[in-house]
Amino acid sequence: MTHKSVLLDTSFFLRFLNDESPLYNNADRYFRYFIQNEITMMVSTISIAEYCVGGDIQELPLKNLQIVPFNLDHSKRTGEFAKIVFQNKQKLKLNERNIIPNDTKLFAQADCEKSVEFYLSSDTESLKIYNLLKQSINPKFQFIDLNTPYNEIFGVIDFG
Repeated sequence: MTHKSVLLDTSFFLRFLNDESPLYNNADRYFRYFIQNEITMMVSTISIAEYCVGGDIQELPLKNLQIVPFNLDHSKRTGEFAKIVFQNKQKLKLNERNIIPNDTKLFAQADCEKSVEFYLSSDTESLKIYNLLKQSINPKFQFIDLNTPYNEIFGVIDFG
């Protein structure tokens, strides 16, 4: 039986590691929920690189994370995802940003990694891309918006 896992993106760590962030409590509760329910937390080498632009790798809770390197299967799936995004670029009305470098790569990793059932992010632009992909390719993972408390997503009572 494959164990459930979640791919956490850079925006998650920016909230989780900043107790002054309005989303800190949500991030902290998700983190605790995943540990308590033995849901493996994964981080991509891509997200680590993004985090290290303004932070230090030592700040990341690496002992609680499984690191996922970007590989050939991920790159092939990224091309499939990016093709759809580029074909619908006008419809998406994204802020100025590069589509292939991160969102589609991270989504491809989440889609290729067998155990990944969830992708957790607070990035609303990323959510637009996911929703587009959901209409055409239907990635196998669920996008979780960090703005939504964990207990609403998982249908549990929050005693915290």
